[in-house]
Amino acid sequence: MAYLKIINGRIITPSKITGGGTVLMEDGKIIVISEGNIDASGAIEIDAGGHYISPGFIDIHVHGGAGHDFMDNTVEAFLGIANLHAQYGTTAMMPTTLTSSRADLVETLETYQLAEKQNTRGAQFIGMHLEGPYFALNQAGAQDTRYIRNPDPGEYKELLSAFPSIKRWSAAPELDGAFEFARYVTSKGVLASMAHTDAVYDEAVAGFQKGYTLATHLYSGMNGVVRRNAFRYAGVVEAAYLIDEMDVEIIADGIHLPAALLKLVYKIKGPDRTALITDAMRGAGMPPGESILGSLKNGIKVIIEEDVAKLPDRSAFAGSTATFDRLVRSMINIAGVPLFDAVKMASATPGRIAGINDKKGSIAVGMDADIVIFDGEINVKTTIIRGQVVYDREGQSRKD
Repeated sequence: MAYLKIINGRIITPSKITGGGTVLMEDGKIIVISEGNIDASGAIEIDAGGHYISPGFIDIHVHGGAGHDFMDNTVEAFLGIANLHAQYGTTAMMPTTLTSSRADLVETLETYQLAEKQNTRGAQFIGMHLEGPYFALNQAGAQDTRYIRNPDPGEYKELLSAFPSIKRWSAAPELDGAFEFARYVTSKGVLASMAHTDAVYDEAVAGFQKGYTLATHLYSGMNGVVRRNAFRYAGVVEAAYLIDEMDVEIIADGIHLPAALLKLVYKIKGPDRTALITDAMRGAGMPPGESILGSLKNGIKVIIEEDVAKLPDRSAFAGSTATFDRLVRSMINIAGVPLFDAVKMASATPGRIAGINDKKGSIAVGMDADIVIFDGEINVKTTIIRGQVVYDREGQSRKD
């Protein structure tokens, strides 16, 4: 395999941004990083044109895009979503389910196994994220309440045994059996995160101690301060802030959370504990209008307007339509976060949370050659996944 070399770029390394740098790749890995040009006989050369050379974005919570949802349960849907998001800088992703029937969930997991083998040109699949069905009914949001239930040991043990592709599972920690669930899934190397939960502070702290180390889409589907019989109780949001070791993910599309909350999350949790996620549904990359959240067969009708998906009565958001470039742009332009930190929240931090930071999430020698070239407005010019150019803005998606 020939060398691939990027020259004349501002490299975002784990420690700083260097100017006029060069990155050399071979066999899908980064082998040299230099602040100047280097000789590499026969290398395929890409001139970054003074733009940023960034680690690829890692999306640990995404449902769809390009008119597809992972729960459509087709290989075409999986690949279409991966290809769409690669055009906007995502180089790795965790396909995410919604609360569903057991049969639909099994079909999605089986489809993942087929699609993973064929996914050579889109964002790499790094394991499935099951969002549900173990949730609090009154925090369902856009989740289908027909299928919400308490943790079932027979169910989750069988699924984990049958599908090692499950790498993350979101649930409500206050439910009956939720502690046992967290202990079991984490013992199998699966990330447990708290989501769509009615827990108050003490329950959230207890959940963290049992293994729920991540807050799924912070602020969405969870309590902040609540009042019960005249007494105020802190909620999951406050627990996430007060537990220093707890990670959070945020939908930084500029709509789910306003500027003030984006700034607050950054100020308290910082870039090392905050991961950006799209939480994108099938409307990502699609025009406004009617759409479906979840599978085409039995999903929920939604409306895409004002750059977000909403329930038809507009009582709640129903997932975002964001692509990852928009998240980074929002953190910089809306929340006032430095580019270096915004990129860390898009790459190194989600990489660590997902347990793949030994391979992905930073530009360093020995790491996977997952790289994005973008300009000062975070417009993606080129996306490289494991040393292959899968998208360039001038030539569009690469077919070779």
